[in-house]
Amino acid sequence: MHPAAPSPADLPDLSCLSWRKSSRSGKNGNCVELAWLPDGRVAVRNSRNPRGAVLIYDAYRLMSMTARIKEGEGVR
Repeated sequence: MHPAAPSPADLPDLSCLSWRKSSRSGKNGNCVELAWLPDGRVAVRNSRNPRGAVLIYDAYRLMSMTARIKEGEGVR
């Protein structure tokens, strides 16, 4: 069974977030931007499409995933 999709009322307001671009971003604009949500989760988006999809992660899981990627393990 899959969890129910959140209703619009359950989604956080992303308009007031302070987005931070990766310091490793290149000049071509292919960048990942992160913003902390008030509840401690992290929002992630593509800087080339700031009005596009936003992924929301638990901060611990996002840090674990990026650590595995850096170590060459990939995503599980």
